[in-house]
Amino acid sequence: MLRTLPIATVLALGLLAVPSCTTELTHVPEGAAQAATDQAEREPAPDFTLQDERGEDVTLSDYQGKVVLLNFWATWCGPCKIEMPWFVEFQRKYKGQGFSVLAVSLDSEGWEVVRPFVNELELNFPVMVGSDEMADEFGGIVALPTTFIIDKQGRIASIHAGLISKSNYEEEIEQLLENDSRLVTQDAR
Repeated sequence: MLRTLPIATVLALGLLAVPSCTTELTHVPEGAAQAATDQAEREPAPDFTLQDERGEDVTLSDYQGKVVLLNFWATWCGPCKIEMPWFVEFQRKYKGQGFSVLAVSLDSEGWEVVRPFVNELELNFPVMVGSDEMADEFGGIVALPTTFIIDKQGRIASIHAGLISKSNYEEEIEQLLENDSRLVTQDAR
């Protein structure tokens, strides 16, 4: 669900100061750059199936039971290039704890520009090419990067439009891995 905000409100919220790649900031996703810390407030992430760089299907719902960092990005986006090495590190560090990174490129040129980027950075997580229609299912992506942190139940725990610090991501990931593990243990009783 998108909301139109007056430019003064956007400025007051500081959203224009967040490093991002965008041509339009007239629509801001509700809850952008805010976490839904109360699990009851979290909404389910829209499911999708896209093909990765090897032509294999990647379906978001197949990752239920894991904490997922879902990143919308583009090869021409400077802040996206800053984040990608962090995501490689997160995938390596947290994979064995029930975590995965999924990256959806919104490059209009598709695999022609995405594949060389994936190979150059040696990305160790699934990368797909998305579409505007797919992005619209996530409330419309108005800034790149836009990152959704999804809990083990497949619900959106937080949304970040623009670049945030590596430590903020790590804190959220670790908190969800710890808290969601306790929830699973309690539910198993």
